[in-house]
Amino acid sequence: MNNSFSDSDFDNLMGSNDLGLPPLTSETSAPEAPAMPQQDLSFFGKIPVNVTLEVASTEIPLKDLMEVDISSVIMLDKLAGEPLDVKVNGTLFAKAEVVVMNGNYGLRIVELSGTKLDGLTA
Repeated sequence: MNNSFSDSDFDNLMGSNDLGLPPLTSETSAPEAPAMPQQDLSFFGKIPVNVTLEVASTEIPLKDLMEVDISSVIMLDKLAGEPLDVKVNGTLFAKAEVVVMNGNYGLRIVELSGTKLDGLTA
């Protein structure tokens, strides 16, 4: 079976304006892609996360830690009155101050770190 085109067959095919296709016009526009449906991510809002309040921290030699007893004081790296770090799953989320509400401790957020969690909830 020989399916080869000669140069003249190819030229005739390329020169033909009638290929059975509708003519292209500048008014014809590409069909718009269907809009992607907005995914409902509200179920992410039910995932539990670990929220911790970090007062301060310090690094001390193990020798000093081994000498700690009931009356020992370990100096931390934050000044009194500074906002405390609120971490979500170990990542800084905000700065806060401790408040007492109905006999329970609470946190008053004073600054957000820029980490957005609301993108996971609807």
